[in-house]
Amino acid sequence: MKRLAAATAVSLFFIGLVHGIGGAQELELSAETEDCLGCHEYTHPGLVASWLKSRHSRVTPAQGMERAELERRISAESVSAELADVAVGCYECHSLRTDQHDDSFEHNGYQINVIVSPDDCATCHPVEADQYTRNIMAHAYGNLVNNTLYQDFTTVVNNHYTYEDGALTIGEMDMLTEYESCLYCHGTKVEVTGVEVRDTDFGELEFPVLEGWPNQGVGRINPDGSMGACSACHTRHSFSIEMARKPYTCSECHKGPDVPAYKVYVVSKHGNIFSTKKEEFDFDAVPWTVGQDFTAPTCAACHAALVVDGDGEIIAERSHQYNDRLSWRLFGVPYAHPHPIDANLDNVVNSEGLPLPVEMNGEPVAEFVLSPEQQEERTATMKAVCNSCHSTRWVNNHFIRLDNTIHRTNAITVEATKILSDIWAGDFEQGLYQGGNIFDEEAERMWTSVWLFYANSTRFASAMAGGGDYGVFAKGRYQTTEQLTNLLERLRLYEALADEEE
Repeated sequence: MKRLAAATAVSLFFIGLVHGIGGAQELELSAETEDCLGCHEYTHPGLVASWLKSRHSRVTPAQGMERAELERRISAESVSAELADVAVGCYECHSLRTDQHDDSFEHNGYQINVIVSPDDCATCHPVEADQYTRNIMAHAYGNLVNNTLYQDFTTVVNNHYTYEDGALTIGEMDMLTEYESCLYCHGTKVEVTGVEVRDTDFGELEFPVLEGWPNQGVGRINPDGSMGACSACHTRHSFSIEMARKPYTCSECHKGPDVPAYKVYVVSKHGNIFSTKKEEFDFDAVPWTVGQDFTAPTCAACHAALVVDGDGEIIAERSHQYNDRLSWRLFGVPYAHPHPIDANLDNVVNSEGLPLPVEMNGEPVAEFVLSPEQQEERTATMKAVCNSCHSTRWVNNHFIRLDNTIHRTNAITVEATKILSDIWAGDFEQGLYQGGNIFDEEAERMWTSVWLFYANSTRFASAMAGGGDYGVFAKGRYQTTEQLTNLLERLRLYEALADEEE
């Protein structure tokens, strides 16, 4: 009872803050959210404090819809009466569409969902939620776990190894390892496997048991069937646009060595300006005005944000699709290739039956990727952002260099693939020609390093206008050619050993 009384007293303090005590803005809370705060400010004070500092706690949906079109952060044209005029609180998010949530459960007299999904956020942000469904990030879980090459790769990387009788044996998969490795960023499939009763400070309470939880991966499969997690970028419970616009958020998954975007950004000229001048930037402004709110792009400026010039003219529309400003897919597969047409890659297959939108010689499979004309349209959208700070010649020459880097790194991967093909053809390693795993032997790992690490690093150094050493000695061209020569030496060694046996 003492804890319950203390919780009630502290909840009144928090509610007072929201209602105007101590100079905070006066705002109406729903009775349900007030009930939520009555316990959770005690059990989860960090979450409550984060929410209290959020825009959700200070602006109602109705107020958000009153803003001028370019200043609006809510894309819904209408919101139900019970939600429109109250703060977006605990209950307003965790009670949505309970009939469609497998993780919905009775909690202190209310029906509550554990997870707030993109389809729930679509109540107020339908345009953003719809755009995200067409984003390759939304399909990050299925594109990974449904890909047979990934299954072979993760078997080699994540499965347990046993050394016995002079040999290494790859053992079984461990899902807990999967959850905290590749699926940490790509997302897990969250499923309800039962219920459990816990003895809490407020008595015995029943909760659903969730497999694959916790996770905030970009392609998480939620218990309502939706894909993705808005909190991957707008981290709960502040759901901050400021956080989503800062490169630190993207760095959580884009740090390498397979995708060293953040590392390249930090040492680039853009990153240098950001590090020096970020205190002068306004990361919360909507729209985001070049030269006024920021003077060097972050990841969001190039890929997501609504960017305008000083006269309020739109340079780039807000987008949660992200790839609508990208013409090339630079990483994740052996060859950089035109961006996929469809974000769902389940049906992608090349002529050899591999789940790749490119052939093993680097040629794109045309039916699955953008046409040159579509690529040019997306490049033009990106160039518009670049041109807000740089001359046309500067920008055009940058993209000429990027195209050249893509061509050269793909070409050297072709040569590495030729050498590996000779190794398979000689039956020196059991790979593609033998129907085996193409990642589990030494030469195959050398080949993988060429494109997964070193070619990728080189491309990012070129694409992000800086980080020159990441394209040369810091996992760049030097290591690419070094692995290529090592791969050739491996082939020569295999051939020499075979000659000796004969």
